[in-house]
Formats: sequence, structure tokens, C-alpha cells
Amino acid sequence: MKDFYKISEVADMLSVSKETLRRWDRNGKIKAIRHPVNNYRVYPAKSLKVFEQLGFLFTTEDRPEPEEPHRDFKAIELFAGAGGLALGMENAGLKCQMLNEIDHWACETLRTNRPHWNVVEQNISELDFTPFKNKIDVITGGFPCQSFSYAGKKLGLQDTRGTLFYEFARAVKEVQPLIAIGENVRGLVSHENGRTLAGMISVLREIGYDVLTPQVLKAIHYKVPQKRERLFLVAIKRGTGIDFHYPKPLKDLYSLKDALKAGRLYSNDVPDSAGQNYPKRKKEILEMVPPGGCWRDLPEKIQKEYMMKSYYLGGGKTGMARRISWDEPSLTLTCSPAQKQTERCHPDETRPFTIREYARIQTFPDSWAFCGPMGSQYKQIGNAVPVNLAYYMGIEIIRALNAHHITEICKHPNNFSKSSYIAA
Repeated sequence: MKDFYKISEVADMLSVSKETLRRWDRNGKIKAIRHPVNNYRVYPAKSLKVFEQLGFLFTTEDRPEPEEPHRDFKAIELFAGAGGLALGMENAGLKCQMLNEIDHWACETLRTNRPHWNVVEQNISELDFTPFKNKIDVITGGFPCQSFSYAGKKLGLQDTRGTLFYEFARAVKEVQPLIAIGENVRGLVSHENGRTLAGMISVLREIGYDVLTPQVLKAIHYKVPQKRERLFLVAIKRGTGIDFHYPKPLKDLYSLKDALKAGRLYSNDVPDSAGQNYPKRKKEILEMVPPGGCWRDLPEKIQKEYMMKSYYLGGGKTGMARRISWDEPSLTLTCSPAQKQTERCHPDETRPFTIREYARIQTFPDSWAFCGPMGSQYKQIGNAVPVNLAYYMGIEIIRALNAHHITEICKHPNNFSKSSYIAA
């Protein structure tokens, strides 16, 4: 564990603004000090003990090593996109039996990188999953968040018809996997005042699954140089006794430098690639923004020109005219790197991140090719689950399935051949 943490690091770990930390400093909740070497304002590690959610920084227990699968655990990936979730799960040891995606260029990306994957380019509502019944261990998928009518305290599968969550739940019902994992944006927690998420949990319970408390995982805690958060919804087939635990946060944080330069994450600097450019006037304005800065660092006259009516609305809006610095994680990538609300400007050059830089920030390997027009490639990468985040989820899935496999062998030894079990 480090002795000191920068204000920006603590803000990222707590998902609060630097201004909130300054207010807490004034109120005495937590006090920043001057670093004894570089004189920067920092927080001593011990001062962070007041935050329960940062307790992982102070644990001394050894982290168990990833486990080899005791047998071929098979998975189906729904809403597969460019394959970030599937690739991370594959790296952990899951064997993907089918991936479904409706976007043509995303399917081309999957086929190009994994010719052996069974990529089904089709509307999920047209698919019959019954041939996979009781043959699949895990179903994963990032279904979009959609509203549906919530009546009373319970919501049934039929009540969600017409939504993509319904198709996800239908696939789970038809396949009967041991584990089903849905992932979504953090906003699902509060969507329709929490009723949407409650309805999803109700549906999964109706079709025979026990649902763990949903968790929002911060990608920065899982070797991802990006302030991205994803909600995970884990459902365990009732009666299996499977014991799944969400991955524990890692103590090290990774920055944009780790993403784009040779070092802890990659053995070489990011390869050159195509990328979008800013219009002439936007580039002139962003030239004035320092690394780590945003529209607030512009002269007031330019602020008003750039922000227009938004200038008078107050609030943070620190993602606008934002230039990322080398020593911080990137803000969450979006589907378009040059839109006014979502600038992610390179630290040194006044331009958006390129395709390969985008991919690095999402922890895709350099060998992972993206197909289609440039706009489609940005969209595929921006929508993806970071590969490393998916990998750490996959590790815990393998761990849970291994333990279940051993239990099943002990209960029914005559049902298993020696070849079906790999000693741990």
C-alpha cells in the first residue's frame, strides 16, 4: 500500500469531485497535507480509513491465484458488441459456445478476431435457445436499460415483453445455466427510482434464480486506466448452492500513461492508427486547456462562447472541453470522442484519442482488430466492457464453478469420469 494518495486518486476511488474533498477538508472530515518530498497536497493512507468502501486498501490477506477450470465451462454471450466481456471471460477460462449481436460491424469484429467463435448476427427476439438447455454453465450479456411498466411489488417475465431484458431473461429460462450475469450502466441503479432494477430481480427470481445484491464495480480497481463504472447483476440457479463472490478491488491504480506508453499494462507504446479530428475553432479553444483541465480553465469570454447557455446553468460539467492528463485515468469513454459533451482530448496533442488509443484505454490487446467505418469502430469500443474488468469477473466465475464441480463429484461420484475432473 502507498503511504500517500493524490487528491485526484481519492476522488476517483470514492466517485466524488475534488471540490467535495476540499469541502470535507474544510469541515475536518479528512485532511490533506503537503507531501514531504514534492510538496503536493496529498492524503496520508491512514487518513482514508474513515471511508468504509476503501477498506480494501488496508487488508493484508493474500489474494488467491486465478484457478484453472476443472472442466470446460461453457458460456453464451448476448449483446456481444465488439467482444470486451467475452474476451475477458475467455481469458479467465470460459469457453464461449455462441455470441449473439445484431450490429453487423461488431459481428465482423468478432469473426475477424475469433474465427472459431459461433457468432450469430440476428435479432435476439428471433432466436430459439432451447437447443442449449442444460448444456451451458454461464450466460452473460449487457442488455440495454429500458423502462417497463412496474405493477405492484412483483413483476413477471411477461410484463417485460418488448424489452431487451425480456430477451435476456427468456434466454436464461430456456437455457437454464448455472449462472447468469447481466451488466449495465451505473444509472440502472436509480432508473425509475430503482423500480426497473427491482423488476429485473423479480423476473429472475420468478424463473428460478437467486439474485445477489447488484454491485457497481469501478474499472479503475481492476487494472483499467479509465473511470468507468458498470453495474453487475448476478443470478444463481436456485438449488445449486453455488457461492459466487464479486472480485475484490486491487490496490494499484492505472493512469493514461499506463494505457498509452510501455510499462505496467503494455510492453510497447500504443501503435499509430486512424482517429477523428476537431473542427478548426474547437481545436483553437482546446489548445488553451492544460492537461487535466476543462472549460473552466478557459478565459471567461471563451467559456461563454464555448458553453453558450450551459455557462449560466451552473454545475460541474467538467467533461466538456476536457484534456486528460498523463497521470490520471481517462474519463469514461463514449461512442464518439469529439462531441461537445464528451471531449477526451489527448494530453499533448490537441485531438481526440485515436482508435488504438481508445482500445488501449478499454484494455483491449493491440492484436484485437475493429471492423467497419471509423465511427462504428469508436462506437464498438466505447460501448464495450473493459477487458480487464471482465477478466476479474471471469476469475470469480471460474472459482465458483470449480467449487460447485467438486461438490457435485462428492455427491455423485459415479456420474463423473476421471477425465472430467482436473485436480486443483
